[in-house]
Amino acid sequence: MASTTDAARDIFTTGLHNAHALEQQALQIMNRQVERLENYPELEQLLRRHIQETEQQRVRLEEVMSQLSESPSALKEAVQGFMGNAAAIAHSVASDEIIKNMLANTAFENYEIASYKSLLVMGDAAGFSNLTGLRQSLDEEVNMARQVADLVEPITRKYIEIGSRGESAKI
Repeated sequence: MASTTDAARDIFTTGLHNAHALEQQALQIMNRQVERLENYPELEQLLRRHIQETEQQRVRLEEVMSQLSESPSALKEAVQGFMGNAAAIAHSVASDEIIKNMLANTAFENYEIASYKSLLVMGDAAGFSNLTGLRQSLDEEVNMARQVADLVEPITRKYIEIGSRGESAKI
């Protein structure tokens, strides 16, 4: 029978793999959105900055995995990457793509916050003492969630304004 510490370490390892794959999904979603944004430079700028943060978050997760003699899960990476691309494509055909993206981005950032909070509890339970990088990633996600939430109303107003002029307000 596995010890409590071994079980907690296994849970933490699974959480790390999941978080790393989740960040892969986030990159796919943001990269697809940035490719298509034209009318919303404030969102494009925010996403480009967060893409860089997300790449660093993946590095931090890899560093923790390495300390546990683990590496990212190729299967989880592939599945999450596919899901990120599929989500972005699904929104791209909608006339209100930007609105759907804003709602999805708000939800996704909060999902990532919950993921990092859970991961920190797992790491603590596993006796992993170096959680600074994960806390930094959590702080970045909290900041991004706030900024995305702050853009929902102005982006919606801009979408309405552009559409009212008879122009394509899609992206």
